[in-house]
Amino acid sequence: QVQLVESGGGLVQPGGSLRLSCAASDTSGTILSIYIMGWYRQAIGKQRELVATVSKSGRIDYADSVNGRFTISRDNRNTVYLQMNSLKPEDTAVYFCRAGYDSTWYGDAWGQGTQVTVSS
Repeated sequence: QVQLVESGGGLVQPGGSLRLSCAASDTSGTILSIYIMGWYRQAIGKQRELVATVSKSGRIDYADSVNGRFTISRDNRNTVYLQMNSLKPEDTAVYFCRAGYDSTWYGDAWGQGTQVTVSS
């Protein structure tokens, strides 16, 4: 069972930046087989939505709302990062990390979430 722990959330002014991190850990030896990792977010009163994903093949996808402002990256230790620049109040949400063993998100592990608040 993969466990995901997010960090890096907080309060930032509009136009500012934050960097989120998500570290994957596992005691069963399956961590090396994680294929895809990504970030989702959920604002109050709204459905959870995809922000960005990165696969082991190198494919990266972004939601239109963050394309050009956010950058997802992944190191070889199964830690995924989300660099968020030019933040807007509408980016305020709880951000969740997700991981899967294949392109269908098999295994479907989620982190506990980290709050990002963009406000002056």
